Amino acid sequence: MLRLVPAIAILAAWLYGMVDCAMADPDRIRGGLSKTAWFLITVLPVIGTTLWFVFGHPRHTAPPTSGGTRGRRPMAPDDDPDFLHGL
Repeated sequence: MLRLVPAIAILAAWLYGMVDCAMADPDRIRGGLSKTAWFLITVLPVIGTTLWFVFGHPRHTAPPTSGGTRGRRPMAPDDDPDFLHGL
């Protein structure tokens, strides 16, 4: 049973890498290769998945913020003067 744990972990990482590659936005993929090429690379269980996560996986960026809300925290309605003024 203990010998199956590494095989199951490799299989899970391989499947996750293939699905992640298939679902990735083609415009955000790094590495200079197309999405199809990266998918074919991820077919290789250990090497392909590792290459995908190191070189091809899109970086996540922070969501854009609007200029008017910069530095403001959400507040409760009873703390918001604009809300209280409208009552």
